[in-house]
Amino acid sequence: MSEGNSVAVIGSGLVGCFAALALQRKGYNVSLFDYREDPREKPNNEGNLRSINLVVSARGIEALTELTPDILEPVLQDSCELEGRMIHKMNGSQERQIYGLFGETLQAVDRFKLNNRLLDEITKVDDIKVYFQHKLRKLDLYGEKVIGVFETEDDNIVEYEFDFALGCDGAYSTSRSQLQRYTRMDYAQDYMDCFYVHLSIPPADEKGTPKITPNYLHIWPRTDHMLIAIVNPDGSFTSTFFGPWRLASELNSREKIKSFLMDNFPDAMELMGIENALDAFENNIKGALMCVQCHPYHSPDGKMIILGDAAHSMVPFYGQGMNCGFEDVRILLQLLEKHEFNRVAAFEEYSATRHKDLVAITQLAKDNYYEMSHNVATKLHMFKMKLNWVLGKVLRDGWLPLYTMVSFRAEIPYHKAIAINRRQNLILKFVQTLLVPIIAFGGYKSFVGIYGLVKKISKQ
Repeated sequence: MSEGNSVAVIGSGLVGCFAALALQRKGYNVSLFDYREDPREKPNNEGNLRSINLVVSARGIEALTELTPDILEPVLQDSCELEGRMIHKMNGSQERQIYGLFGETLQAVDRFKLNNRLLDEITKVDDIKVYFQHKLRKLDLYGEKVIGVFETEDDNIVEYEFDFALGCDGAYSTSRSQLQRYTRMDYAQDYMDCFYVHLSIPPADEKGTPKITPNYLHIWPRTDHMLIAIVNPDGSFTSTFFGPWRLASELNSREKIKSFLMDNFPDAMELMGIENALDAFENNIKGALMCVQCHPYHSPDGKMIILGDAAHSMVPFYGQGMNCGFEDVRILLQLLEKHEFNRVAAFEEYSATRHKDLVAITQLAKDNYYEMSHNVATKLHMFKMKLNWVLGKVLRDGWLPLYTMVSFRAEIPYHKAIAINRRQNLILKFVQTLLVPIIAFGGYKSFVGIYGLVKKISKQ
């Protein structure tokens, strides 16, 4: 390498751990810092009540395969395959919506277990030093070396020197705030009017038999709020309620919560047990959902860059947070190699080219909340989805639904996926316009007939 190869990675979450492993494979000497204690020393569920189960899609898989192929199998151990969505309607009926045009699936994983497995892989590597309970206080970028100042568990202040630093310390990033001292960074923080609280569905028996179909993301859409559930390896389901913050204030007694849950999710309450659901709703943390956007992501001298949630925190409704963060690492390493490990050139190109994709996926994730909580249950939307599906099956690469491009086609950048989808939507609207006179002339039976035909073709 033409430049120094010591690097500090701030944050031992998913992106930080993956970045540490990927950088080590490229010959860097890595030091990984986190203000928390080692999460592997905690009970399995402690500290995990603020985390929504993750899905690993093509972008995450491609990053793991390209940079750390030997750890792909162990880190995805105990993952559960998801074929699509299962929509639970108010009348108790269910509608299956398959994800992949040609059998593609997602992998559901527990964030806590995945993070621990990445840490297990890190501890096997001599060139990665891990410092838990080291809280970042300052990053000095003015000298020849980066000086990191940390506060330890016993309130001591310690300093370390590095050639550069990588900030992967999440939405409330300290490394980002340090970087803002050295570059003219645009920054925006946006809280969504939505809170979440974790519930759960236990397995049907001691053998771990799931109570509902395991290979689907289950959604109970109710216009401005919803319930979701994703299976765990033990046959239970991690379930999460999402709704506007006014509900957190209005549902201020056990009786009101019970009435609300029974009115909106009677079948889910039967699965959970109403008393268990009430205990969880009352006592579990009610988390906020925040988006962060900033630019640029680096210091001009090549001494620091931020990735993952530190650079682009997003809401979880497209399942792309971790996948996008892993893709950040893959693209950054590609640029370092392209520029022969000249960090100034690589970091500059990263900020210039990556920004439009990060803005695109952050907005897509916000927009998808309305789709999941409302659109997925409407007849018109389901008809459009089926038509989209048929065109994708028939035209193959000539027609790709947006979800396919985002989740299963890692070679298509997020911003290009949106541009392609806009063009396709114009065509879909035109086709729907042609069908309106037929439906108007034939009435409801005509609509049901066309919908049934498209639905039948889409299953072939």
